[in-house]
Amino acid sequence: MSDGFVGLGSNLDGPEERVRRALNELDALPRTRLQRASRLYRSPPMGPRDQPDYVNAVAWLETELSPLELLDCLQELERRQGRRRTRHWGERTLDLDLLSVDHVTMATDRLQLPHPGLADRSFVLQPWCEIAPDYEVPGLGAVNDLARLCPGPLATPLEFR
Repeated sequence: MSDGFVGLGSNLDGPEERVRRALNELDALPRTRLQRASRLYRSPPMGPRDQPDYVNAVAWLETELSPLELLDCLQELERRQGRRRTRHWGERTLDLDLLSVDHVTMATDRLQLPHPGLADRSFVLQPWCEIAPDYEVPGLGAVNDLARLCPGPLATPLEFR
């Protein structure tokens, strides 16, 4: 079994419900179990500003799937929720990013691990800190240290624990 971390985001068609549904769907993936999920957060768009704010979360999965098999499953979940890639960093019904898998580093045409740019994304690091603050992102350091140093705008929790 491997530990995998997935960033979730949505800003179209009921984003809070879409992220909650995606968390349930992650738990139903083959040979995979949802270990923990962060609260939901609201954050401004990283790309074009003429789109709604995002709802974000991070999920910790335990899986027997390889990173590429897991990526295939994530992309299928996005497709089922109506994901269309219309513009770079544009609005979306669901975005599932594979952030890291068991300290694997890889760079292929389809997948780069750890996910590029995550050290500059507070909307990823804040929720990740809730569920695995001491996780060491290969080549970058502990999630809690990355969050503390992140220059990005802070996300706002939508739920309280």
